[in-house]
Amino acid sequence: MHRTLLTAVSAAALVALGACGDNAAGPTTQSGVLAVGSSTVFPFASRVAENFSRTSGGAAPRVESLGTGGGIQKFCEGVGGGTPDIANASRPMKASEFDLCQKNGVTDIVEIKIGYDGIVVATARTGGDFDLRLQDLYLGLAREVPGSGEAFGANPATSWNQVNPGLPAQRIQVYGPPPTSGTRDAFLEMGMTPGAEKIPALAALKASDKERFETVAHTLREDNAWIDSGENDNAIVQTLTRTPGSLGVFGFSFLEQNMDTVKPLTIDGVAPSAATIGDGSYPLARSLFIYVKKQHVGVTPGLKEFVLEFMSEGSAGRGGYLQDRGLVPLPADELAAQRAIAADMTAMARPE
Repeated sequence: MHRTLLTAVSAAALVALGACGDNAAGPTTQSGVLAVGSSTVFPFASRVAENFSRTSGGAAPRVESLGTGGGIQKFCEGVGGGTPDIANASRPMKASEFDLCQKNGVTDIVEIKIGYDGIVVATARTGGDFDLRLQDLYLGLAREVPGSGEAFGANPATSWNQVNPGLPAQRIQVYGPPPTSGTRDAFLEMGMTPGAEKIPALAALKASDKERFETVAHTLREDNAWIDSGENDNAIVQTLTRTPGSLGVFGFSFLEQNMDTVKPLTIDGVAPSAATIGDGSYPLARSLFIYVKKQHVGVTPGLKEFVLEFMSEGSAGRGGYLQDRGLVPLPADELAAQRAIAADMTAMARPE
């Protein structure tokens, strides 16, 4: 079943969905649930799809890993006509994405937080241990860093001890997700931005020119110190074992699945764990989401039932089967609130 979920949509399925009618005519009956988006949410959605198929006796929902940005883009293409029912996301939907959905007739979107995850910076299990500060992430990986006076110039650092004398003399080579990935967006927001804010010249720039500050803080190096490695976090994990001394940026759930080959670095002295992610003490903790196209509820068979299975106690609760996959569950009261949103299909407001 798992192999089936990883397979691309068949030509026959595409033909069947294409026969549903164009988006302008509104939704018509769909052949089954389609969820697309985040590679981090992918294993969780796939696991729910497997369980849902087994317990309902119906066809398993199809889950595709396109990255958060790519998934939301596809989700917002319109209503009906084979468009996705669900967008999986490892960050909140942006206002610009919400506006795109509205423009294309996707007017009722249900935002559901499914749990927590963390972004880890890891190395091969045989690699050295060291503690990164948030400002080390910026100083090591930003394309531009403060120079003399008020000028910013190309990042000259080639090894981590040039960034911080307390770090090893190890070359800066970090494999991470591409621009379409929610993991990358979250890393920029939770790692690079607060790291930049700790540097006086960047703090001053933020006060004087916030737009310029965000550009500087969010632009990663393009000289092979940072290497885009595709949407598949498992590929980054495998690269670390083949490239001694390199670091990788990926989701906590992938760390838990590969602790025999890789290990995390600490950030500001805190190691990623279910406990530190759940209580927010780990600096790179984040929330995970699914976005549901409400206009497809009652049109796509099993859509609401699939969402309710996703948020059930046996799935997303403490001790549920998604926790076994690496999801950090929401506190009981927050899970109940998110389950109520799923049950009522409460449409979200435009993001700030």
